[in-house]
Amino acid sequence: MNGNYIVGVFEDDEKLISSINKLNGKNIFIHEVYTPYPIHEVLKLLKRKSRLPTAAYFYGLSGALAVLAFLYYTSVISWPIVYGGKPFNSFPSFIVITIILTILTVTITSLATFSYRSKLYPGQKNRIFHDQATDDKFVIVIDSIKVGEEVSREAEAIFKSDGALEILTKSFDDEQSN
Repeated sequence: MNGNYIVGVFEDDEKLISSINKLNGKNIFIHEVYTPYPIHEVLKLLKRKSRLPTAAYFYGLSGALAVLAFLYYTSVISWPIVYGGKPFNSFPSFIVITIILTILTVTITSLATFSYRSKLYPGQKNRIFHDQATDDKFVIVIDSIKVGEEVSREAEAIFKSDGALEILTKSFDDEQSN
């Protein structure tokens, strides 16, 4: 996917938040924001919610049910061995391994989901919008193709008025974004 982006680089988070507020006030879509540390106000201002916790819940539920079904099948149906007076279906003995395998399932599947949604799988070439984007600078990225040329100029003016250190125009072609 080809892309032309306008990148505003800021020195502190107050200027970044001010720019985000102004961009939201003019209904300018923000492609991405990069910060050196988490700023929870930015997540609220971008109004983007993650569905990863919901997915993790269902991963855990299905993992726990699968583990319990497997344990029940192996100890009661497939190979019922009575030792020490233990009944066939003794769920208390299944609890610890069910909890451990549920945590393992949630961790691995959530990581795989996050990596896939973030396009962080092997062989993916990342788009670097600014070399210091997560070192000590705060970066706002606007997709100029998506918002249009006039709105892009408005965004640049907002970046300038809020004291952006740099305002860059970046282009990426299909070969770089594979």
